[in-house]
Order: sequence, then structure tokens, then C-alpha cells
Amino acid sequence: MTDLTGRTAVVTGGGSGLGAAIARALHAAGAAVVVVGRDTAKLDAVAGQLGDRVRALACDVADPASVDALRDALSGTEVSILVNNAGIPGPVAALTDIDVDDWDEVFNVNVRGTFLLCKALLPGMVERGDGDVINVASVSGKRPLAHRTPYCASKMAVIGLTSTLAFEVGPAGVRVNTLSPGPVQGPRMARNFRLEAERSGTSVDDAEQAFVSRAALGRMVTEEEVGAAVVAMLGMPGMCGADVDLSAGMVA
Repeated sequence: MTDLTGRTAVVTGGGSGLGAAIARALHAAGAAVVVVGRDTAKLDAVAGQLGDRVRALACDVADPASVDALRDALSGTEVSILVNNAGIPGPVAALTDIDVDDWDEVFNVNVRGTFLLCKALLPGMVERGDGDVINVASVSGKRPLAHRTPYCASKMAVIGLTSTLAFEVGPAGVRVNTLSPGPVQGPRMARNFRLEAERSGTSVDDAEQAFVSRAALGRMVTEEEVGAAVVAMLGMPGMCGADVDLSAGMVA
């Protein structure tokens, strides 16, 4: 087991879903955890469940002023792990039917948010000569997924940001990697299957089966598996600039 005792991790989108699962895994490995997001009630609930070594701080990752306020709130904390998990799925529609505002919202959260958090918290890691950034992307950034262009394009942008940033800060001892989950069991995928069923005129079960049949294991991954993967990546100090697929064989 990777021992993260003495390290502090910031997890964006930490109030629910993957973010909460990642926070739980980091906390179980011994890290102090700062869960970050817009919904303070959800953040407080996660912090209450985990107990000690947890802080909940509100932040809109797409808003520079909000991110600056988060950085200031953490000024006395040595953050050595940043998990950029905050993201939104965006519309399920043909590209020609997508509103510009909907497109921009996906990129503001998924890409701009990752950029702003890195910009705010990397200087401390670089100065200390040690740290880890894990950006959560998706296998959807690397294979065709009809009617999901904003989401897929944003996740490919995160992968590109990661590979370049790794070469910028790697010489200072900071490791930057991407974790690309496949479909994860939970409310977000349930929403996607419902929308796809409505669009295609099929049942929700048929939409789900068509999707998971593309995976070698014929299933989705779980939130707990994603959390375990983050901890495992932190136990590999030689990993930098990597993009790790966790997709049950969705990408193989």
C-alpha cells in the first residue's frame, strides 16, 4: 500500500462521485485531504464522513478570482498532491445542434479549471522540488463518441496540457500525469444512457449495453477503482507525463 502520511492533497470536484471516491482513497492512504467544489453542503458531507485530516473549501475552478481565494486559503498548507477531477459532461447532441454557450461551459470547467488550479498550486511544488499533479481525463478523449464533441475535445485537451506540463515542471521534481477512466458506474453515466436512449429511441438498458460491450471486461469501472488508481499512481515516483487508461478494456 502506498503510504501518503504527511502529504496534503487537494481534490477538485470533491463533493461527490469520482472526487469523493478519490478523496476517500487518499485519506485511507494517510494523506490530509482538501475537498474543493461549488456545493458546500456536499463538501461538508464528505468531510464529515472522513473525519480528521479533511478540510472542505468552496471554489469555482473556472473562476480566476475564486481559484486565487482558494490559493490564499491554502497559503499556510504545503500542498504536494493536486488532483484535478472537477468536470462536467456537457450536452449529448450532434455538433451542429450544440449552443456556443454550452460548448464554452464544458471547456471552462474541464480545461480552464485544470489550467487555473495548476497555475495556482504548482509554484509551491516547484519551489520545494517535489509534488504530484494528476489530471483526470477520459478515454472519451481518445476514441470516437458520437454526440459528445465538447466533452471529448475537452478531455483530449487535458491530456495535451498534461504531457506538455510534465516537461515544464518535471525538471524541478514535480510529476504530472493523466488518469483516463472509462465509463464509471454512477449518476453521470446513468444520465448519459437516458439521454442516448431518448435520442436514439431505444431503451436505457439497450443504450447501456451497447456502450459497455465495447470494453474487454464488458463492464464499467467503479468509483472505488478510480480512487485506488490515483493512490497507485502516487506510488510510482518514476511516472511523469503518462496517460493511464482505466477503462475495463474500453481502450486496449
